[in-house]
Amino acid sequence: MDAEQKNQFIRIIVITIVISALAGFAGGFLSLGLLTGKMPAGLSGVLTQTNNSGNGSQIVTPQETAVENVVKNVSPSVVSVIATANLASMQQNSNPLDQFFGNLFPQLNPPSSGSQPGNQQQEIGGGSGFIISGDGMILTNKHVVDIQGASYTVLTNDGQKYPAQILAEDPVQDIAILKINKNNLPVVKLADSTSLEIGQSAIAIGNALGEFRNTVSVGVISGLGRSVVASSDFFGSQTEQLEGVIQTDAAINPGNSGGPLLNLSGEVIGINVAVAQGAQSIGFALPINLAKRDISQVQKQGRISYPFLGVRYVLVTPDIKAQKNLSVDYGALILSGTGQNEPAITPGSPAEKAGLQENDIILEADGSKIDVNNTLAKIIQNHNVGDKITLKILHNGQEKTITITLGEKS
Repeated sequence: MDAEQKNQFIRIIVITIVISALAGFAGGFLSLGLLTGKMPAGLSGVLTQTNNSGNGSQIVTPQETAVENVVKNVSPSVVSVIATANLASMQQNSNPLDQFFGNLFPQLNPPSSGSQPGNQQQEIGGGSGFIISGDGMILTNKHVVDIQGASYTVLTNDGQKYPAQILAEDPVQDIAILKINKNNLPVVKLADSTSLEIGQSAIAIGNALGEFRNTVSVGVISGLGRSVVASSDFFGSQTEQLEGVIQTDAAINPGNSGGPLLNLSGEVIGINVAVAQGAQSIGFALPINLAKRDISQVQKQGRISYPFLGVRYVLVTPDIKAQKNLSVDYGALILSGTGQNEPAITPGSPAEKAGLQENDIILEADGSKIDVNNTLAKIIQNHNVGDKITLKILHNGQEKTITITLGEKS
């Protein structure tokens, strides 16, 4: 081996040693970060932390840390809503008390031995809610506070009880706003529910089963824009159509109604409202944007008002077109229901005054085509009472355009 070859061989050995040393140093630095729970700048991922006892370790992910922070920050703003009534008054109702509440609240306190049966105030139901203003405004579901003859108490996270006044109930959505006499309360932050994505994390907090206060469950958003028919043991066969709701697999139980559904930033994205019976991990929440209008109206005018057209309709689809032998496959077909109190046109309504008739098809509203993704109800709800709305109508095969001033839904 000549001198030049010998020098080149030595350089290769030196470079190899230097690279090995640097790699070993970097590996040792990263291992130290994992053991101490501190990562070098620019690195993120799973951390291994020694537990308090010093024995063993637990894996902490960024998501777990975010969930813990959300629960810690938001729980003080989540409340339990307790319904109380005089049993004597309730038992005079045509429906017995246990028909309404026997399944949901088996833990209710029985009458004390020294009292007359039914002559005392008893907890008969409850749900959840969350604080939306520092002066005591609370958002919940309408069905949580829709028990005839009941009074309501709010139980805050620190165990304090306050009498609650019902400020307003939404005539369309399952939303109600309560008020307690307390200031400087912790307030939730409201997200923009139009920016939600399927698969993003969701956290539900509420009064599970009417007993376990501030129960936390975690899941994902499973679907958006769902339309479901909800019913309740409270109201027998009564049902309610819920449109545009959020579907989640975060566990929602009876008593969670009215509680918040949150994102990982701790912002409310929805109001927990219903679960699918006979299924697992299928719950629903009203998008929080539906409540923002209600909150603003109550703060400004002390009540919730909704624009009102006064028609009963079914959305036209290709199947409805074929079934009814229609000339179009979109729009809102004005039809009466099967009951006596289900007229196609509400007497005295703006629709009647404008001359709308049964079997007319409303094709467009304010130039926007009406279909299953853009319903007439959704378009009207984006207006205010007193607004004028332009409708394109198909009447006896002829198209015409009319302008209607929206009334107020009672």
